[in-house]
Amino acid sequence: MNLKKILIAVDNSTSAEKAAKVGYEVAKTFDAEVALVNVIEPVPANINPDMTLAPVFLETYDNTEENSHMLLQEMETKYSMGVRTTYLSVMDSAAHGIIHEAAEWGANLIVIGTYGHTGLYHFLMGSVAEHVARKSACPVLIVPNRAEV
Repeated sequence: MNLKKILIAVDNSTSAEKAAKVGYEVAKTFDAEVALVNVIEPVPANINPDMTLAPVFLETYDNTEENSHMLLQEMETKYSMGVRTTYLSVMDSAAHGIIHEAAEWGANLIVIGTYGHTGLYHFLMGSVAEHVARKSACPVLIVPNRAEV
């Protein structure tokens, strides 16, 4: 398997931290580079009568983009072990954003954590990791939240 570009999907959760740790370990093993991707889910826009976006929406987006970059820096600092890292922040739905960025960046592997929800919540909400695994053009490594890392 030619793993030279590994995309690691992260958010602000313990499952993402576990995925980042595992993803960087795989990258180190295969001498691969990493792209950390954080998807900023769109906030419903507040439209003014003159059909412009309300300033509150724009402030929320700016703050979220800034927070996304800080999260990516934190993950790299904590887990990279010197592995070359690219930051990708994208405004999209989680699964679509991850799949799109993986394709654009040319990833050979996607590493993603899972919350491990079951039952009604899983039935109603689905799983981002599951959706990514089904739709991705490259292999997906799903790191369970229960994994010892």
